[in-house]
Amino acid sequence: MVANKDLEAGEEILTETPFVVGPKPSTYPLCLSCYTAWPPTLNDKPLCSKCGWPVCSTECENQPQHKDYECQIFARVNEKFNVAAALEEANENGVPQLECITPLRLLLELEKSPERWNNEVKQMEAHNKKRSEKEHWKSDQVNVAAYLRNQLKLERFSEEQIQTACGILEINAFELRTANGYCARALYPILAMMNHCCVSNTCHSISPTDFRVRLRTTVKVPLAGELYGSYTHSLLPTMLRREQLLAGKYFACACPRCADPTELGTHVSSLKCNKCDNGIVMSLDSLDPDSTWKCTHCEFTTSGAAVRKVLQIIQAEVDAVETISGAAGADAIQERETVMKKYRSVLHPHHAFNTMLRHSLTQMYGRVDEYLLDDLPDVVLEHKIDMCHLLLQVLDVIEPGYSRIRGMTLYELHAPLLFVAKTQWNAGLLNESGLKSKMIDAAGILKEAATILCLEAEDTPEGQIGLVAKDSLAQLEESISNL
Repeated sequence: MVANKDLEAGEEILTETPFVVGPKPSTYPLCLSCYTAWPPTLNDKPLCSKCGWPVCSTECENQPQHKDYECQIFARVNEKFNVAAALEEANENGVPQLECITPLRLLLELEKSPERWNNEVKQMEAHNKKRSEKEHWKSDQVNVAAYLRNQLKLERFSEEQIQTACGILEINAFELRTANGYCARALYPILAMMNHCCVSNTCHSISPTDFRVRLRTTVKVPLAGELYGSYTHSLLPTMLRREQLLAGKYFACACPRCADPTELGTHVSSLKCNKCDNGIVMSLDSLDPDSTWKCTHCEFTTSGAAVRKVLQIIQAEVDAVETISGAAGADAIQERETVMKKYRSVLHPHHAFNTMLRHSLTQMYGRVDEYLLDDLPDVVLEHKIDMCHLLLQVLDVIEPGYSRIRGMTLYELHAPLLFVAKTQWNAGLLNESGLKSKMIDAAGILKEAATILCLEAEDTPEGQIGLVAKDSLAQLEESISNL
């Protein structure tokens, strides 16, 4: 996908409705219409009156995404949802019976919209040969292909067609969040045309109400410049990003960021040397997972396999604390801070895991119980400011321009700057012109945050914060003019 004209940062490139929407693989029991976790309560297990599969209300039962697709198939062959099996089994790997839903919807859409299928979906990569060597292929063969053909009597779809549908979804679908915060996946054929780069020049946002996607630039893109998206989480070290892309998208990324052991100077993959004071340990060839890692200051070396083990250990701890939501109050902050302190002598200050934790912490300081903005002492406000600055140093390189995460970080930065300035002024450490100068600096940061976040759809959390930022900016500018 290339630009057909010079594009400015923040320019909308396209909007697109999904070809199909449905549950993610390995899903928990959910409503087949709104994707809310099911059952709503332990005593209330609503099922569709026509097909006997999980929905959360009569309204959901009658939504077209369920009524016009799998409902008719299940009802025709009298195939019921096994409630006991779905709720009583451990289900760590999801509910097998629900694996068929999204591939089935895709195959039924093939019949409903053959022209669109041929023009937009048929050429999508499914990587059947590579997938056939994986364990997941075997489970798709049982839970999807055999289930559709035998239980649901859909012999009109061949095993190859069904596996291709599974592959198209696995490789090309995008995750989305519903208005209630639950996850699903959708296929956007035009959006899926974009190639990957670990430093993308676009970002997309999906409306949680109608699932329309909007794609926009984050930086300027010249005429004929290629437009890139990111197929993986940008806040991951190279070794883990490349593993994810190889396992899930079946290609070995060799973009400029992956090819540079310093990750374009950010050092989000670098480790600290424990044999000398200032040494940084980096891969000698970041495109080779087995490459030796060497210190920049002494002769210390280690193997790629040893680094992988260290990353696995730390990632498990980071993932564990990242599941603790702000609703847990002080624990959400303290557990993250503990992990950062624990690996201070192992990870480069800018390392991806530190960056991830900082991102969460900058969103939580000032927002969770015991750490609300009005309650924070200056030393904690300064800590939040420092974390925002460290985060922005990394984001300026790996998610540059008008990216969502950058907008949110700028928004989180402006308030502690104002609070610290106010404290200093009250203590007589700042005169009026000094206070005004700091307020103008904070207003500049808030203005950029509002500019970025107002590009998001108004029904998204970021879009809502963008509107708040806009109002706050107007009030701040008025306060500055009144000084």
